[in-house]
Amino acid sequence: MSAAALRWIRCRRLSTAGPPSVKKVLQWKDLRLTHKARRELHKAARRFVEISSRLLLQSLDEHFSHVDADPHEVALWVLLKKTQSANKAIRLEAVQELADNHHWHDYQYQTAAQVIDHRTAVGLARMPQVDLRFFRHPPALPDLEEGLSAEDGLRQLLASLPQTEVDKCVRYFTSLALRESTQSLAAQRGGLWSFGGNGLPYAQSLTSVPSEKVESFCLQALVQHSKVRSHCDHIVANGGLQLLQRVYQLRTDSMKIQRNIVRIIGNLALNEGAHQAIAQSGWVSVLAEMMQCPHIMQASHAARALANLDRETVKEKYPDGVYILHPQTRSNQPIKADVLFIHGILGAAFKTWRQKDRNALEEEEAAKREDDYTECWPKSWLAADCPNLRVLSVEYDSHLSDWMAQCPAENQRKSLAYRSQELLKKLKLAGVGERPVVWVAHSMGGLLVKKMLLDALQDPDMHGLLQNTKGIMFYSVPHYGTFMAEYSVNVRYLLFPSIEVRELCKDSPALRSLNDNFLNLAKEKDFKVLSFAETLPTNIGPMIKILVVPTQSANLGIGELIEVDVDHLNICKPERKDSFLYKRSLQFILDALQSYIAH
Repeated sequence: MSAAALRWIRCRRLSTAGPPSVKKVLQWKDLRLTHKARRELHKAARRFVEISSRLLLQSLDEHFSHVDADPHEVALWVLLKKTQSANKAIRLEAVQELADNHHWHDYQYQTAAQVIDHRTAVGLARMPQVDLRFFRHPPALPDLEEGLSAEDGLRQLLASLPQTEVDKCVRYFTSLALRESTQSLAAQRGGLWSFGGNGLPYAQSLTSVPSEKVESFCLQALVQHSKVRSHCDHIVANGGLQLLQRVYQLRTDSMKIQRNIVRIIGNLALNEGAHQAIAQSGWVSVLAEMMQCPHIMQASHAARALANLDRETVKEKYPDGVYILHPQTRSNQPIKADVLFIHGILGAAFKTWRQKDRNALEEEEAAKREDDYTECWPKSWLAADCPNLRVLSVEYDSHLSDWMAQCPAENQRKSLAYRSQELLKKLKLAGVGERPVVWVAHSMGGLLVKKMLLDALQDPDMHGLLQNTKGIMFYSVPHYGTFMAEYSVNVRYLLFPSIEVRELCKDSPALRSLNDNFLNLAKEKDFKVLSFAETLPTNIGPMIKILVVPTQSANLGIGELIEVDVDHLNICKPERKDSFLYKRSLQFILDALQSYIAH
């Protein structure tokens, strides 16, 4: 500490106890010292800028020993200079060193935030637990026109988008969001709507709806538009990035709305031409902060968007519905193989794979063991046990009944065949098939995996996926159908069974053909197979319990079959990391990939 600073501290101590005359003298000295300190700071700042400019003008191969400056200051500027190198290896090493050094001063972080380009910012955002002071705050948003709300802005953005290249239901959904007022959202429309596999329903009997609901409704339409490349250009050109930033900041209390916004950003980031605009509108700092959120769903949405922005270390792209659970940050650990998780009807990329729900007593016992509950065991457990695997989870729309997906324009009936082709395109973009693969599927997801592999057989571009498939794990997959498809859970399901549920009918010819063809393929390619079967009935309504997938239907006919005393929903949700269900699942993955991931 400087002598001037010590004098100032002593003066301040004296000033609290001295007589009035002494206090006045000390106050005058305080002013003089403050003025002197200010001059010293200005002098230091000028010197810092001079040194910085000299360093930035020098080439990387020059030595900086002759520069009269604090080595710590020089080190920062050398690294910042290296982030601009034409040599990619030097750039990556500089980003790593910037993130690993936790001894920068606050003003140095602020300096770095002003200097780094969007490529470096994205790299830093993808470093584990990076210091968020590296990132500039999002720029100030322009004032809204008088009388306009963020919700009005969303409507205007939707109105500016083309109605081409989207299906009839998305057009209906968009027009509905545009047409209805804040106080009356689709009253008298009848039915429920669900997008994204997470079941986002809207009760149409509502006569007044809060602004937040209307915004959510508009965002769901924007999600669909952001899947269309040409529409992404319109969203960016019409101020969509700034508008989404405004809604994101307004809705800090709604994780679901923030996830949908980041989902849109992740879709826009598939287009490299939008990267600069995304960075300039402040999204990198937002995503960096969201990456450190303790909620796995939030962090994983941010991780997908940042991976799509990071063209330095990620060659794959992650389309809508394909989530990277591990690795979510940059890592020196080489990835040796992929594990893909595919959910079933009414499932989702995260909730299907959560740890088994606990009752109050189990929660109390877990607390004693300091056993943290996980929202997604492939992310929390598998990634820790197998750090050199890439773990992906796939999400797709699925419905038990057409009533849940009613659209006056057109029922969105998507068969297994349609979904197979749709997902194969997405997985190819994500680089699935370029390294060894193990598939993990629950319920109808297993039928989808079988269909995708059979379709890959017919596509020369996808033969790598077949050759690299090393194992498949089925959790209660109805290979021979389920009585559930014929059951009346209630009147609406009985009257409006969806095409997906009809495809699951027991002894359905389509299922029989799918299974026979897959068995031939599995034997020819020598796939390793493990199947789990439920033995307990599932509660599917008041006073109704059924065994959704009986053991005989879960038995593929090849590989090992293991019966587990759980119901259909919990067959893929291990109780604990040391439970038989998880340990056997992990062992299967390790065995199937043993020759590829061994050190």
